[in-house]
Amino acid sequence: MPPNLDQYAYTNLATQKRDGGFVWTPVWFAKLPESDRYVVFSSGKAGKVKRLRNFANVRLRPCTATGRPLADALAGKAVLIDEPAACVAAHRAICLKYRWQMRVLDFFSRLSGNYHRRQWIEFQVIETP
Repeated sequence: MPPNLDQYAYTNLATQKRDGGFVWTPVWFAKLPESDRYVVFSSGKAGKVKRLRNFANVRLRPCTATGRPLADALAGKAVLIDEPAACVAAHRAICLKYRWQMRVLDFFSRLSGNYHRRQWIEFQVIETP
């Protein structure tokens, strides 16, 4: 039986490389309200964002904060979000899940000037690989 991502705090998001391999990265994620889609954010210049520009295929598996897998991987499709309203909804979903941790991260992101350089990513689980 595939894992229910909703019960985990972190997921490993694997993005596809040109050679067909995947690069795994532990990330914060949240489910969009009344949807079967999830959101993640990253630096706009991160490798995962660059890889997602080329390939929509992703793999997901619940993990610890350090990336240690907690369940089997799932297959998914991801898209980069650019629409401002969708970015606001994604941020709201992450804030609801991570509360004070996200507020602290937002504070330091604003101080460093990285707040508006974030790339929001939306993904949907499609099947077990």
